[in-house]
Amino acid sequence: MRNQFGRITAACALASVAAMTALVAQTAAPQTPPAAPAPAVANPHYISIPLEITVNRPAADVWKRIGKFCDIGEWLRIPCTITSGKDGEFGAVRSVANEVLVGKTELSYTYTQPVREGRPYNLYHGTLEARPLTATTSKIVYTLMFDNSMLADDAAREADRARRATQFTTALENMKILAEGGTLPPAPARGRGGR
Repeated sequence: MRNQFGRITAACALASVAAMTALVAQTAAPQTPPAAPAPAVANPHYISIPLEITVNRPAADVWKRIGKFCDIGEWLRIPCTITSGKDGEFGAVRSVANEVLVGKTELSYTYTQPVREGRPYNLYHGTLEARPLTATTSKIVYTLMFDNSMLADDAAREADRARRATQFTTALENMKILAEGGTLPPAPARGRGGR
């Protein structure tokens, strides 16, 4: 009798396992494979582009005028909205290249651009700072840092560096005008390529 009871219990257990397996197989949603990570760069070549401009205003006043995360829209003359989080808080994301606020102080912030599917990650970071010089003057410091190894050659790397330096020097000049209480001149016409 014990033997028969043991066989019945074992048969019930096997039947339960088989039924559960079939149920799980029927109700499980098909899994989407994770997106492929961005390709890694074998030999990165990091560069930085430090830029600065002197402003005839105290650093705290400069920062109040140009230091919000989406103020980039005004001084770089491009659309900007906060798409996630709150302007000025860690993890805020702005619509400009989906840049993420990753560091900040009282008079600075640092942002990065995220990994993009199918593109090598260049570790792009930017830091904007209002640095006190005297009680009435300061300088705006903007530093870009990224890997440019994926560009074709030294000539392409230099052309890219020069283009970025020109673009962000214009941005610094616009920040200076705004911080000193001026008004920006009309924006130059943009081609279809945008930023």
